[in-house]
Amino acid sequence: MKVDGRPYRTIWPAADGGGVEAIDQTLLPHRFVTRRIEDLEAAVHAIATMVVRGAPLIGATAAYGLALGLRQDPSDEGLAHAYDMLFHSRPTAVNLRYALDDVSAKVSGLPASARAQAAWIRAGEICDEDVRLCQNIGEAGLPLIEAAHRRRGERVNILTHCNAGWLATVDWGTATAPIYMAHDRGVPVHVYVDETRPRNQGAALTAFELGQHGVPHTIIADNAGGHLMQHGKVDLCIVGADRVTARGDAANKIGTYLKALAARANDVPFYVAMPHTTIDWRILDGLAEIEIEERDPTEVTHMSGRLDNGEVARVAITPPGSPAANPAFDVTPAELVTGLITDRGVCAATREALAAMFPDAQPQRAA
Repeated sequence: MKVDGRPYRTIWPAADGGGVEAIDQTLLPHRFVTRRIEDLEAAVHAIATMVVRGAPLIGATAAYGLALGLRQDPSDEGLAHAYDMLFHSRPTAVNLRYALDDVSAKVSGLPASARAQAAWIRAGEICDEDVRLCQNIGEAGLPLIEAAHRRRGERVNILTHCNAGWLATVDWGTATAPIYMAHDRGVPVHVYVDETRPRNQGAALTAFELGQHGVPHTIIADNAGGHLMQHGKVDLCIVGADRVTARGDAANKIGTYLKALAARANDVPFYVAMPHTTIDWRILDGLAEIEIEERDPTEVTHMSGRLDNGEVARVAITPPGSPAANPAFDVTPAELVTGLITDRGVCAATREALAAMFPDAQPQRAA
């Protein structure tokens, strides 16, 4: 995708090969800055502080982080240490574990001297694969938008939550990939962008990238989605996911569950878009088994924004001394999901449909 007309991925190898560079998403939309990541500790910090975020991008960054860690210590102990540091950087996105397991499997049987380079190559391949998967998601979801356009004969209004765009992946995005493809093919689309408190990743990130691509959009308060659905102003919802269980429960940014409830009450189709790397075949019950990250309460009590004079400032928005809770995700039960838009097509959010869509998957847990 492009920023000011220049094509970017969210993460890429530095020109000198000494590390990787990534877009610092904590500064968007007010400043576009790239950060250099050149060792294990920097990769862990980038993930934990959400310089990089979004399940697929977290996985890609972790893959490169493991490679950088092996440059520092390629021993078995070094591999285990790097894996552990990255694995615990953020708990909810399953792509992180997928990428770490993938790279570890590639290098564990190699001589120590060959591990770092092999891991580096594999991390690059994981990034390229993520781009292909997101393109496939776009192609799978595009007919849903085209069908909505044929039914309505006018623009298609899509509601999304948080950021499941190209900034959350290596390129294209998950929930946004069908939107970009529809827009590029001349289908009139318009996106309602939930602000997505507390970090405002919809208002800050999704709106930024949609604007850069020229996609018509409107930022709305988180609590406006139900109202719009009641009045027939939303044709379908498409969201992303950080983890999907083997039966189709989906963990996504906090507030997604409420949008799914409103969609069900108003007969609005509700889709979850994700690559197969986001499916956690080990678990079934998302409510009981997905760990929900609890983040710093100051993300709730404080906000950053641009002042009228152009300065970017962080301000408190709550009374001094008032406590705050900050669960980062919620779980949408499969029965509220109209369908899963995957890199192999659209399927029902059921265990049987997922198993049929991915017959080569090897679940690690029996029924």
